[in-house]
Amino acid sequence: MPRAWRPREIILRPHITEKSMAGLQHQNAYCFVVAGQANKIQIREAIEKIFDVRVKNVNTLVRKGKTKRFRLTVGKKPDWKKAIVTLEPNYRIDII
Repeated sequence: MPRAWRPREIILRPHITEKSMAGLQHQNAYCFVVAGQANKIQIREAIEKIFDVRVKNVNTLVRKGKTKRFRLTVGKKPDWKKAIVTLEPNYRIDII
């Protein structure tokens, strides 16, 4: 039986960019960096517990890490998972 996740293990940090701030203003959507193994249901429950809001929709995507070079060594940055969480109209999250 898999162990239960704590909400702070699922939601790692907010992902703040110009594009995510535009979504915040127009669609009440917030971006978060989440654990790679977490699914949409776990992300929804974690956001609702941490911020005490109602989640309308969760979209996820996996960003592939970039390949980087330093002299003769080639390396790769890690892959990471992003969740775009849309809230019900009457709710907000203060992340700034």
